[in-house]
Amino acid sequence: MSTRFVMPSNTLRIRKNIRLVPYGLAVTLLISMAVTRVTHAEQVFNPAFLKDDLSHSQISDLTRFEKSTHQLPGIYRVDIYVNDQYILTRDVNFIEKTDIKDRTGLLPCLDSKTLQSFGVNMGQYQALSDPNQQCIDFISIIEGANSQFQFDKQKLHISLPQASLRNQIRGYIPPDQWDSGINGMFVNYNLSGYNNSKTDTDSVFLRLDNGLNLGSWQFRHSSSWNHNSRHGKSSNDWNNLNTYLQKTIIPLKSQLIVGDGSSNSEVFDSFGFRGVHLSTADAMYPDSQQGYAPTVRGVAKTNAKVVIKQNGYVIHQINVAPGPFLIQDLNPTSISGDLLVTIEENDGSVQSFTVPYSSLPIFQREGRTKYSIIAGEYRSGLDSQDSPTVVQATAIHGLQKGFSVYAGTQLSDKYKSALLGMGANLGTYGALSFDLTHADSELADQSSHSGQSLRFLYSKSLLSSGTTFQLLGYRYSTKGFYTLNDVAYNRMSGYHTSHTQDGNQANTPIITDYFDLYNSKKGRFEVNISHSLGKYGSLFVSGNQQTYWGTNKRNEWVQAGYANSWKALNYSFSISHNKLSQLTESETMYAMNLSFPLDKLWPKSNFTDSPIKNAYTTFSTTQNSNGNESYLAGLSGTLLKDRNLSYSFNQGRVSRQGDIGSVTLNYDGRYGTVGAGYSYEKNSNQFTYNASGGILAHRDGITFGQPLGATSILIKAPGAKNVNIENYTGVRTDWRGYAIVPYATEYRANRIALNSNTFSNNLEINNNVENVVPIKGAISRATFNTSIGVRALITLSHLGKFAPYASSVVESNSSARGIVADDGRTYLTGLPVKGNLEVRWGVSEDEKCLASYDISEMDLTQPIVQFDLECK
Repeated sequence: MSTRFVMPSNTLRIRKNIRLVPYGLAVTLLISMAVTRVTHAEQVFNPAFLKDDLSHSQISDLTRFEKSTHQLPGIYRVDIYVNDQYILTRDVNFIEKTDIKDRTGLLPCLDSKTLQSFGVNMGQYQALSDPNQQCIDFISIIEGANSQFQFDKQKLHISLPQASLRNQIRGYIPPDQWDSGINGMFVNYNLSGYNNSKTDTDSVFLRLDNGLNLGSWQFRHSSSWNHNSRHGKSSNDWNNLNTYLQKTIIPLKSQLIVGDGSSNSEVFDSFGFRGVHLSTADAMYPDSQQGYAPTVRGVAKTNAKVVIKQNGYVIHQINVAPGPFLIQDLNPTSISGDLLVTIEENDGSVQSFTVPYSSLPIFQREGRTKYSIIAGEYRSGLDSQDSPTVVQATAIHGLQKGFSVYAGTQLSDKYKSALLGMGANLGTYGALSFDLTHADSELADQSSHSGQSLRFLYSKSLLSSGTTFQLLGYRYSTKGFYTLNDVAYNRMSGYHTSHTQDGNQANTPIITDYFDLYNSKKGRFEVNISHSLGKYGSLFVSGNQQTYWGTNKRNEWVQAGYANSWKALNYSFSISHNKLSQLTESETMYAMNLSFPLDKLWPKSNFTDSPIKNAYTTFSTTQNSNGNESYLAGLSGTLLKDRNLSYSFNQGRVSRQGDIGSVTLNYDGRYGTVGAGYSYEKNSNQFTYNASGGILAHRDGITFGQPLGATSILIKAPGAKNVNIENYTGVRTDWRGYAIVPYATEYRANRIALNSNTFSNNLEINNNVENVVPIKGAISRATFNTSIGVRALITLSHLGKFAPYASSVVESNSSARGIVADDGRTYLTGLPVKGNLEVRWGVSEDEKCLASYDISEMDLTQPIVQFDLECK
């Protein structure tokens, strides 16, 4: 009698996301136990070692495993990397190839379309001229190309020489990989309110954001409801906020909006409109082609490596052939900071040079054009302004040597303007842009005016001193110059009001801004400067000043501050000054803020799952020129395993109000976010609450979750209930296996991963990671192939003997597959309660057997079910 086989306990710790098709990995693990390791020769597997003369067991045909690293051919879902850059995840058919360097003995079977998407210059190779080829031996065709199948991690690394590639932009994702998403309808809700017992007031606010996606068209509508009550008197207001239809136009790399929207602000000031807007979609371009970056040119004497650094960090690295090279796809880490270019030659020599770099938001790359066209009604939502019909067109174009030109026009019944401008990278002198606008206006008093406005913007980084002039701007306007916003006013002067919702003055109008067209704007100066002191912290200064024609009054705002840290203590100090032309008094405020993480008090302790982890103590104080002071101490942090319960406690004192305090809790869950709080002060005891979430209706039903962002992802993993989604706080699948990832990055690969540590015992997923590339506004779907079934350890026998060693085992109605180990044992996952197994140990029909099973009467709550089965 043979000794009963007992599987070691550590072999049961099988990753739940192991790929089951094909099953070469299991074969490799089993066979490796019998391979003799020899350091001076190649490892060769001898099937005779598996013979068991006592049990007279048979073995399967294992010739393909004579080399210990070889794997079974077939279809594998792999992460594909080209020249060490992740491209996508997909199923790839691998075939056997004898003369291949890959230790698995497998060659990825790639078609013409796939190679072209990898950037291969297909026209360079005669053997690749047929666009209908389905399985190309690219390693034999492209000199220097190779592939490495990292079997244990299911990663395919493809190396292609630079000479075989088109001049493809770094980070480029072909439009045929962009996903328009599924058809669906959603509602986002945001409910908030308060009740103040001392003032007998309460308020409720509800905002609804609705959406409907049909193909590449997307409809959006937002509305709100506001209820206010004070001393028994109440009011209810319903407002339609905006409605629009949008569509991505891929051939034009543009976005079309029909309805309500806002204009861009690069050329003219932004304004709201109701009409049609067609504009360049910057997000469709890879990061290395957005905004502005200089073109780097150089000459390599040999095969060389070019390394480009900015502010001490490597931002680009590429191998180049001898001769001139051109780099146009840089992605700088900031808007200023010179580039250090180093050419490391193959002969050991090194040459370096500096490319001065500063930029402004208006700049575009060489050859790039950005445009915007709007036709519709001016829409501000203010009672003091009308809604004139307006047409606006702007364009920005990048020229050689760091120059950009831009132009625009605005046309309305009572307003006409035209703008011309130019920007330039001045090398070591920074970046400068200037533009001139001419405008003809008719104001609310029917007076006509004509004038000009000249604007300058400047940016420069002085790395040697640590000073960065992030933005210096000045605009000078003649007395007769007015903007489109000025012309929209239906009276010459006044103020804007809003409504406060605090407990003391519920629904009482407050003044938020003033306007006076009798005194038009004259000069405006803006500054934003930062200075790094290294380990001694950093300083910043920001401010602006607006002067007016016909008066000495001016608007002024300036803020300066210092920030640093000492060990774990973060601290900052700031001073701000604010002066409005319509007010006689100005206000100056001083502020100090301190923050300290509690876990740093015990540096040698492990607080991974402790409430002290992510807990911070804070202290802040302010004092203004009117004599008002405040002091506030607090404690805040996150709780629970997923850190999705946040809290804050604050206690302090404010002059003229006395003691104040508050406590708030917010929970981010799979079905949305809820929160509550309480605060008190001298004349107020207030309870607050909030709740928000999203409801998505789609072809497979209705899914509840957190509010959907502009672009979102629906996870479909049937049967995979209560599974966490990595890197998304509070997001997990519902009882059906569906979940909403509330936000995604459009036109970029979004990695969606199911946390395998939260899988149930009966759940198997071949691949727990998917990548999707949604277009703007899409509801993309990430589908995971799940298998819900039993985990079983089965002893298989055939004709009175154990089933042959290394035979394949397949369940006919599911994805359950396995390999026979010692004494006929096979481990299967995702096994149905009833089914049929096919056991095969050769290619002929007499080298297989079939077995039916029914384990419905067994205890299926066990982690692993064990039983014997006769195969006939």
